[in-house]
Amino acid sequence: MGEHTRGSAVLTLEGAEAALAAALAYAREHDLRMNVAVVDPGGTLLAFARMDGAFAASGEIAIDKARTVVRFGGAPTSGLYEALAGEDAVIRGIGNRPGVAAFGGGVPVRVDGELVGAVGASGGSAGEDEQVAAAGAVAITGT
Repeated sequence: MGEHTRGSAVLTLEGAEAALAAALAYAREHDLRMNVAVVDPGGTLLAFARMDGAFAASGEIAIDKARTVVRFGGAPTSGLYEALAGEDAVIRGIGNRPGVAAFGGGVPVRVDGELVGAVGASGGSAGEDEQVAAAGAVAITGT
């Protein structure tokens, strides 16, 4: 590597599809109807699925949750919401930006400490969304 470049792990399509499959399996096991999105570190959509019966409108929310994670340095969206608690002006400012979802359901995917992408889920409660997304991330990280 040169002094102006760095090596990076890359989330492959196969990895994104594995995360998607694991998240959908978790949702099915818990009788949830979800939209699930997987993005790379730049926020580019790698994989997406809307389960039968999932709200169509929550598809964009799932994508926004995954993108919010990578755009805010890898913080889970639930953590972003908690970090902004009591900061009404900041919440309004960030919350009104297109593509930002500062509530549970977006989780980072890290390999050897490096952010390689994120999984977003939407269709249930914020807690359910977070669990579905986490199941997807675990398929890649193993933890």
